[in-house]
Order: sequence, then structure tokens, then C-alpha cells
Amino acid sequence: MNSLALMKVMYAANTLVAGWISLTSLFMPRVAQATVFSNSIAYSEAIRLVGALWGGIFVLSALGLFFPQSMSLVLLFQFIYKTSWLLVAALPAYLTSQPYPKAMAAFFLVWVLVLPFAIPWGWLFSR
Repeated sequence: MNSLALMKVMYAANTLVAGWISLTSLFMPRVAQATVFSNSIAYSEAIRLVGALWGGIFVLSALGLFFPQSMSLVLLFQFIYKTSWLLVAALPAYLTSQPYPKAMAAFFLVWVLVLPFAIPWGWLFSR
């Protein structure tokens, strides 16, 4: 699979996943607490903040289906924040047997492993 096709696959998956997370977190935060966050966090309005962030990712990813290279910064952003969350939140929780959203961590881990192959590094940093 070439990098352009891989980027489009990533954008399509982002559109589906980020759309679901955004809509549930913004409009049905209790549903998001149970599904997205696996009941591993207490309810707070921060869930809606997450929904707004993922709403931005959803919109940019939808645009990425049509303008893959131009929207590739959203992929770099995801690589940075998902890696940070895995290292700073999920890994310590895992090591100390604390609750954390395991499905989200697994999804993030896959994303972090695939994104370096999808991000057009040369295009991003050749300007």
C-alpha cells in the first residue's frame, strides 16, 4: 500500500472513530463515559472537552480524504498526543494496576505504530 492510500485509510478510520467519540462525548457524555472510556473515569464536563477536540480531528480527517497531504498535520498531531497519553497515562496505570480505558489504549497503540508510515515526513518538513 502506498503512503497516499495509507493516509486515506487513516483519514477514513479517523472520520468514523473520531466522529463517534465526538458525537457521544458532546451530546451523550454518559454514553461516552461507558463506551469510549470503559467506565474507567468519573463523569465530568471534561468528557465534552474531549468531544470538542475529537470533533476537530473528525472535521480535519474528513477534509483529509480529499486533501491528504494538506491535512497531514492532523496525523502528526495525533501521533504526538497519542504517544504522550500512552506514556504518561496508560502505561503508568497499566504498571500499577489502576483503571484506564483499555480499548482506547489498544487503539492508540495501533495508531502510534502505523502513523509513522502514513505521515508524509518529507513533504511536511521540506518547505
